[in-house]
Amino acid sequence: MASGTATEAPSPGILLVDKPGGMTSHDVVARVRKAVGTRKVGHAGTLDPMATGLLVIGVEAATRLLTYVVGADKTYLATIRLGQRTSTDDADGEIVERAAPGAVAAIGVDRIDAAIAALTGRISQIPSAVSAIKVDGRRAYDRVRAGEEVVLAAREVTVSRFAVLADREADGVRDLDVVVDCSSGTYIRALARDLGADLGVGGHLTVLRRTRVGPFSVDGAAEVADLAGHTRLTPAEAASLVLEPVAVTAEEARDLRHGKRLAGQRGRISGGLAAAIDPAGELVGVVETRGDDLKSAMNMPTPAARGGAEAGG
Repeated sequence: MASGTATEAPSPGILLVDKPGGMTSHDVVARVRKAVGTRKVGHAGTLDPMATGLLVIGVEAATRLLTYVVGADKTYLATIRLGQRTSTDDADGEIVERAAPGAVAAIGVDRIDAAIAALTGRISQIPSAVSAIKVDGRRAYDRVRAGEEVVLAAREVTVSRFAVLADREADGVRDLDVVVDCSSGTYIRALARDLGADLGVGGHLTVLRRTRVGPFSVDGAAEVADLAGHTRLTPAEAASLVLEPVAVTAEEARDLRHGKRLAGQRGRISGGLAAAIDPAGELVGVVETRGDDLKSAMNMPTPAARGGAEAGG
């Protein structure tokens, strides 16, 4: 007779991780998979190996929420070095151009402020050639490493804040510590490159730290060494931060889970999407408006469906 052992999957949730420098985002995902005991792990937007800061990680069914986080605005702290241009627009690349002696020192604060103002608001930005954007199915950085010349198309992004926090000059270069609030898809390396180009001295990024993704902050995020013991946000908690929450009855929760619409209930939410929360505080899923009705855009598995699985032996 076959025997089995019930194995319980880890509870779904959103884990906020403070990525250290030198690790890829995929490295962090691999660490989370090992720490929590599941391969069902994903993240809402990569960070370069050089960068540190917030990664929003989904575990188990909470990975379904990541699509609603990816497009959120973000905040970065960065250091831009004026006076040197690199092959990658950041410190990982080779220096390919240096400013003439005295050129950086001659730049007045007003000129820097004007150049930053020109890179603030709704702007057209050409991403760095070594970005992860795919070109004909391959990452741009892979094509560059293979010796290909890559020129990416400009895209519209929004930089809502670009402010200098500190200004230091030494050894012919000038380091600007800045804070940037921006839309998803904005490349801070490209801001550094374009600022240096506008000032005529070249520029690249030497430090990058992401401190916010939408409503999520790096404050209190898990360190990589403490992933297993760190508390995850429940799907309901996380969804209620990202989307407008709407309470539904047990009967409405069953209807939504079975694909039925909530007729004439459009007025219960103010926008086009909302997080439906049942009386037990569980996330039913994400609902959207359809005419005068509400219908499911994404459903979460019920708590019973998330239970253990029998493994025959």
